Amino acid sequence: MTSTSPRETCLVTGVAGFIGSHLAERLLGDGYVVVGVDCFTDYYPRAYKESNLVGLLGRSGFRFIEDDLGRMDLDALLDGVSYVFHQAAQAGVRASWGQSFAVYTDLNVLTTQKLLEAARRATNLKKFVCASSSSVYGDSPELPLRELGPVAPVSPYGVTKLAAEHLARLYAANFGLPTVSLRYFTVYGPRQRPDMAFHKFLRAIYAGDPIPVYGDGEQTRDFTFVADAVAANVACMAHGEPGSYFNIGGGSRVTLNHCLDILREVTGRGVRVERHGTQHGDVRHTWADTTAAQTVLGFRPQVSLREGLAAEDAWFRDVVLARGLG
Repeated sequence: MTSTSPRETCLVTGVAGFIGSHLAERLLGDGYVVVGVDCFTDYYPRAYKESNLVGLLGRSGFRFIEDDLGRMDLDALLDGVSYVFHQAAQAGVRASWGQSFAVYTDLNVLTTQKLLEAARRATNLKKFVCASSSSVYGDSPELPLRELGPVAPVSPYGVTKLAAEHLARLYAANFGLPTVSLRYFTVYGPRQRPDMAFHKFLRAIYAGDPIPVYGDGEQTRDFTFVADAVAANVACMAHGEPGSYFNIGGGSRVTLNHCLDILREVTGRGVRVERHGTQHGDVRHTWADTTAAQTVLGFRPQVSLREGLAAEDAWFRDVVLARGLG
């Protein structure tokens, strides 16, 4: 238990999403009261988010609000809240180009600023944890990626995540707001969004369709299991100086081709690949140096890539296939 008061209140934005729903369940299990907010953006089908909430709705200590953070009375929302976990954002690297960028600036930058402004007026707030992304680094040749290394996003999405992170640091520097930002590296696991790679790969495998691979498949990612990302959030409740930011990686930096081999093993099915050209905004390699998170937060990833993919596969079969989610 992180807090000495088991009934302190946590706000989780984006609670019906992939990471937010897992985080809310963990906080409830740790004895906290959880207020969850989600506006059900149409980036992917609502049925997925409703499925994510099944383990939360009706549980003692949980209150769900369906509303848009950018238009809510945030002072009232934060009344009595001790910890804010800001997971809500418009996701997607490839979808952030063109006219869609206005949605990303609204949800990822302007809404974050409004929430930070309300947070600095809140009287009980102990920590504001902001979900950032490895996308802030762009296609850096300096590996592993370190927090004090260069940041140069190569997608509009990455630009908005870096802007939100900078805002969190500005509010810490100017108003003493206890913000901590977590740069997630390719989080995966049960409830992964349908636009994300492993979810799409599993759908193709069970449908007998070819898996689209952009490039030669030798690009690498530092995959992070969702429970490890959640544990990092919880650790921030007690650790992390105002304005600090940390890489959160799973220690499973492997090629995409190797991931496909693991998926063959865990599903027991054949995998066909269809090659495509590289996509705008995709980076070649990611690899997190998590020394700072280990030292300050005590962060230690616990789940191997094979274990995590087996868990995602089981969820996909039991929930997505069995319930016919689109």
